[in-house]
Amino acid sequence: MDLTPRLLLTAYASGVFPMAESADSDEIFWFNPEQRGVMPLDGLHISRSLRKAMRARRFKVTANQCFADVLAACANREETWINPEITTLYTELHKIGYAHSIEVWDGGTLAGGLYGVSLGAAFFGESMFSNQSNASKIALVGLVARLGLGGFKLLDMQFITPHLASLGGVEIAREAYQAQLEIALECKADFYRLKATDTYSLLSLAASQVSTHTS
Repeated sequence: MDLTPRLLLTAYASGVFPMAESADSDEIFWFNPEQRGVMPLDGLHISRSLRKAMRARRFKVTANQCFADVLAACANREETWINPEITTLYTELHKIGYAHSIEVWDGGTLAGGLYGVSLGAAFFGESMFSNQSNASKIALVGLVARLGLGGFKLLDMQFITPHLASLGGVEIAREAYQAQLEIALECKADFYRLKATDTYSLLSLAASQVSTHTS
C-alpha cells in the first residue's frame, strides 16, 4: 500500500508515527513505543540563561514562513530518519494545512526551528534543528506558547532525549498516551490563534506562562 498524507494522518490518530532508517533508505518503519515522550504544556522548564536569551530579543519567532527550509535543515545531519519520501509526505501535509513549522530568526538568518503535525488538539512534534545556541530551545518555547494559546491538549515528542528532558519532557506509558491522544482528538484547537507574523509575542507569552518552572 502506498503511503499517502491521509494514511499518515490516520496513523497519527492511532498513535503510530513513521521513520526511515536513513536519508538513503527506501523503507519506512512504523513506531508505537511502549514509553512515549510528551511535553506537558504547563510543565516547560526555562533556565535562567534561556530566559535571558529570550529577553534580549535577539531572536524572532515565526510560524509557517519557510516550512521547506525547516524540514531540509532537520534532515541535514549525519544521521537522520528523514528520507525523500518522508520529505514529500510532510510537504504535502503542510500544503493541506496539517504540518506546521516554527522558525527562529537571527536577523535574516534562519537560526533554528522545528516542525510537526496537528490533528484535533494534538500536536505531534517531528524534528528540530539549531544552528545557533538556544535556537531550538526557543523554537520549542514558541511552539508551547502557541499551542497553549490555541487550546491544544497534547504535545507528542515521540522519544525523550536529554535535551528535551532538560526542558521538561517526560515519558509516559503507551496506555496513558493513548488515553491523552483520544481526548485531544475529540477537541478542537487553533494553531493560528496567534498570528504567524507576531514576532515577539510568542516569547513574552511563554515567559509568563512558565514563570513557575524556571531554574
